[in-house]
Order: sequence, then C-alpha cells, then structure tokens
Amino acid sequence: MRLAFALILLLLSALATPASAKGCLKGAVVGGVAGHYAGNHGVMGAAVGCLVGRHQAKKRAQAQRISPQYDRGSGPYY
Repeated sequence: MRLAFALILLLLSALATPASAKGCLKGAVVGGVAGHYAGNHGVMGAAVGCLVGRHQAKKRAQAQRISPQYDRGSGPYY
C-alpha cells in the first residue's frame, strides 16, 4: 500500500509544472508537524499544509496587487 502511494506521488510530482514555493514550504512544515502529532499522518499533513500555504500566499499576493500599501509611482510621501 505504501509503495503504491509512493509511486502515485512520484508520478504526480513528475507531471506537475514547476511553480514558486511561496507559502508551500512554511505550510508543509506546519502541516507535517500537526499531522505527526495528530496520529502519525505527517506526510498527509505536509501535503495539505502545502496546499493551504500556497492558497494563502496567492490570496495575499492578489490583495496586494489590488490595493498596494505604497504607491511608488506617484512620488514621495511627506
């Protein structure tokens, strides 16, 4: 069962397109630790944590594009 899961995971990771890891690494670490303590599900927790972290990073980037904190093109603020 574990071998089949590992092979499927390897196949899916080979088919995935390269993307930036913003949010994924932090989410994977947090999810892995939480999954480990929730009943020895560290790998599943890391995968879900990566997805959630990536989703949060995309939301944060989109919010910053829509409403940037500082407008650098209009001149200095005094």
